[in-house]
Amino acid sequence: MTKPVILTGLRANNDLTLGNYFGGILPIIKMAKDYSSEFQINMFIPDLHSFTTPIDHTKLQAQILHNARLFVAAGLPLDNPNIHLYRQSHVSAHSELTWILDCFTGMGEMARMTQFKDKTSQIGEDRVSIGLFNYPVLMAADILLYGARYVPVGEDQTQHLEFTRDIAERMNKKFGNLLTPPEPVAKQYEFFGKSKGLRIMDLVDPTKKMSKSDEQGRGVIFLGDDPQAAAKKVMSATTDDLAYVRYDKTNQPGISNLLEILSLLRGISLEDTVKEFEGHNKYGDFKRAVADEVVIFLTNFQKALAECDDRLISAKLKASEELMRQQAQATLYRVQKAIGLR
Repeated sequence: MTKPVILTGLRANNDLTLGNYFGGILPIIKMAKDYSSEFQINMFIPDLHSFTTPIDHTKLQAQILHNARLFVAAGLPLDNPNIHLYRQSHVSAHSELTWILDCFTGMGEMARMTQFKDKTSQIGEDRVSIGLFNYPVLMAADILLYGARYVPVGEDQTQHLEFTRDIAERMNKKFGNLLTPPEPVAKQYEFFGKSKGLRIMDLVDPTKKMSKSDEQGRGVIFLGDDPQAAAKKVMSATTDDLAYVRYDKTNQPGISNLLEILSLLRGISLEDTVKEFEGHNKYGDFKRAVADEVVIFLTNFQKALAECDDRLISAKLKASEELMRQQAQATLYRVQKAIGLR
């Protein structure tokens, strides 16, 4: 590795939402393009993370490949030699280093992880797997194998990033200079810019975030939705009885959410969108404007998705995975040698 590494991944077990697209996929692609001249960009498909909670395993392989297609359809350049797209499970060092790091990790450290406690409360202790419990160790291996300095993470992942730094420093203290820890959270925010992240809200309940895990899906626009069905969801979106379009997230969360969605779909500022519609008293006409943009976006995106060249994607995955194996294996061998396995 001659360049410093930026590493990122996006799990896509369920059909992703409009929020995932604008808040996750597009920023990742922009970051990759912006930094690829100075950094090695590692974009991995976290397929080993995919079953830390129960899934339909008969669909996993299709979902892994669909994950890659989503990035390509959204504009990821496959011909950039500094951007690498690879499947986590195809680089065995991820699993091997995780086991080694497991043996230097305390039960208490993992039990204190906020995400683990939240997921446990959601699905019940009897259904929690060891994989969910030690997920942060696998995430640490994902990062440390490549000496990644920068890892764009949301607020819910900051604990995991700090653990990655802790376990790297612990191993280095015991065995010498083995692993390169990522920059601390403050430096990550300084590098990428601190942001609360984009939050597109549910159309039915605009007080909660639009979620790909929503079983009902009535208030969620999925990237795989039929465009006309998605338009109907917009037309049925919860608003209010004020009969006045205004950007006011406290008193008019539904209208405010639709204004944000419309600005994203049109690629213009929220201020300009608000200026165009503020004061309109016919919610139906306003909703129709949003619904029409949703139809255009989904039609175009789904067309781009259908036109993805699977042969090119497969070639990119294989080339990236071969290079990642070489880089990861060098780190793994160094660790194995230090602890006495080699």
